[in-house]
Amino acid sequence: ILMLFAFGVLLHENLADAQDENLAEVKNIPEASFHNYENVNLPEEHIPYFFHNNPHVAAACARDSRCRYKVSILLFKYLKTIKSCWGYEKSCKPEFRFGYPVCDYVETGCNIESAKQIFWKQADFGYAKERMDEMRTYCKPTAMGDSLLECSYHLQHCRARNLYIDLRTPKRNHDRFKEDFLRNPLQSWFAELQTYTALSFRPIEDGQCDLVIEKPTYFMKLDAGVNMYHHFCDFVNLYISQHINNSFSTDVNIVMWDTSSYGYGDLFSETWKAFTDYEIIHLKTYDFKRVCFREAVFSLLPRMRYGLFYNTPLISGCHGTGLFRAFSQHVLHRLNITQEGPKDGKIRVTILARSTDYRKILNQDELVKALKTVSLFQVRVVDFKYKELEFTEQLKITHNSDIFIGMHGAGLTHLLFLPDWAAVFELYNCEDERCYLDLARLRGVHYVTWQRKDKVFPQDQGHHPTLGKHPKFTNYSFDVEEFMRLVLLAADHISQHSKWPFMRKEHDEF
Repeated sequence: ILMLFAFGVLLHENLADAQDENLAEVKNIPEASFHNYENVNLPEEHIPYFFHNNPHVAAACARDSRCRYKVSILLFKYLKTIKSCWGYEKSCKPEFRFGYPVCDYVETGCNIESAKQIFWKQADFGYAKERMDEMRTYCKPTAMGDSLLECSYHLQHCRARNLYIDLRTPKRNHDRFKEDFLRNPLQSWFAELQTYTALSFRPIEDGQCDLVIEKPTYFMKLDAGVNMYHHFCDFVNLYISQHINNSFSTDVNIVMWDTSSYGYGDLFSETWKAFTDYEIIHLKTYDFKRVCFREAVFSLLPRMRYGLFYNTPLISGCHGTGLFRAFSQHVLHRLNITQEGPKDGKIRVTILARSTDYRKILNQDELVKALKTVSLFQVRVVDFKYKELEFTEQLKITHNSDIFIGMHGAGLTHLLFLPDWAAVFELYNCEDERCYLDLARLRGVHYVTWQRKDKVFPQDQGHHPTLGKHPKFTNYSFDVEEFMRLVLLAADHISQHSKWPFMRKEHDEF
């Protein structure tokens, strides 16, 4: 059984107060004290938000001729009055938030503004704000050099300083996580932290640590690394955890908390480069040692109740979160994925083919031929086989698509990285209506799916290994005329989008 122990307590810096410091209060800090701006690696749009929460870094940059942001028009503007805020800061005014949802309609008993606020709290930076407001101290600091533990409700996210973990007698088996009969292990850190207690000695000072980890460390319990939908729940929650901790540094360790002796199959491992400069560490690396961590974060988990984004309950009628747009920008920027078009007003249509046994498009060639009759379309068919196409290359294709078409399946998670004006066409949702509709709503891209059941033709009733007939376990053909009607509607939406970089076109031009 893995056991956690804490030693002493460390004076804790109040994060919320630090984020809202007035820039004037740090004017006299010596220039040499700060070098963080040299490692800032964020999308340009995110820079003023970073400086809002790190005024000491902004002040140092303003006085340092080597700071590349000093000559930026954006920085020059925001150094005078940095008002841009993500939304979770105490002083943040709604008009200066990174983004705010759009609600097209509301349910009975709710007005538009109330619906926007609910959606913002469910799935936007309001969600991060609620987690921050929930933080409670469980191990209170009393002296310098002592330790800290603070967590949100239900131990879904925790921060620790000077954490001692005794792994000298690990008992590994086939279970990836320590189970708790009340909770799914991917919903809470309770099973891991329930034995957290104070010690009668100081491990570092007393030489009781076999290994001292000085670098900040994120602990994560990961979902399925072979499924993009599930695995990107991990990455989204890591990104939210970074916001809660006001740090986007890649000079951190990420430790995969896994109590089994197995490895971890990860088809999207290139994505870790957006979050760390180092290889992911398996917990078993520390077996037979007493390990002390100076700073540790227990990241938000991928399958929390009312968490993001696995089965998140969302209010109807609203779409577009700044949080998911920021996540998309952050990952694309860190992985050097750029927008290379569109060119000459052409709409880039990408069809995601499937080489699996089920949910193939039986008349795919016929649909592609019909698309190519439209002169404004540039048509591409791709099959994102991980052994043949690196994930970053997949992202380049996705980010440079304007209409992304695919059958229901984890590959549609690519919609997270479409440009803002794009549309995703879930060709057939196989009676799983909410999954990618809601993900598109979170990301803020237009969503289309097949409606006419009399114009879609399943190969058979489907053959689930245990459940019998099932719509996800067969293949489909589609009426060409209805297919083209839906694609043209998506194209019309794109041409009318405020961020589409060309003159708006009427539907007749298609």
